[in-house]
Amino acid sequence: MSDRLVTASWAGTAVFVVTAVAAAASDDGPARAVALVTALGLFALGTVAFLAAYAVAVGRSREDAIGIGGLYFLAGKGTAPPAMKRALLGSLAVQTVVALATAAARPYSSLAFGILVPMYGIGLTGLWGARNGTFERRRPDSGPGQ
Repeated sequence: MSDRLVTASWAGTAVFVVTAVAAAASDDGPARAVALVTALGLFALGTVAFLAAYAVAVGRSREDAIGIGGLYFLAGKGTAPPAMKRALLGSLAVQTVVALATAAARPYSSLAFGILVPMYGIGLTGLWGARNGTFERRRPDSGPGQ
């Protein structure tokens, strides 16, 4: 489970948790600015990863039947090893909980941008799924009237 995407996902999650919690716990403007830049940076990286995952999946879809749930959430039996699924989806879950909690703790502040951070987890999970996921083989089209 020493995959770079898992490491990147948890590293981004750790940076987000530290900056968001520090900003929520203080009235310090610089702490909130750092949390804002972190949230927007992770969102941007997640968006790039999401689109890259989509591009890889489109290429694979000629031979494999890839669904959105299987691609971005590793849904389905055998799509990913259980340890990989737990690691990537666990990181996404932590991002989501911290984003909602810190945004709720300081409503109407820059911490609201933290709700964009789970895009990072979804993007990296999708990229792992697109590159390494196991999907059913696509059945040949029977064509109309056949």
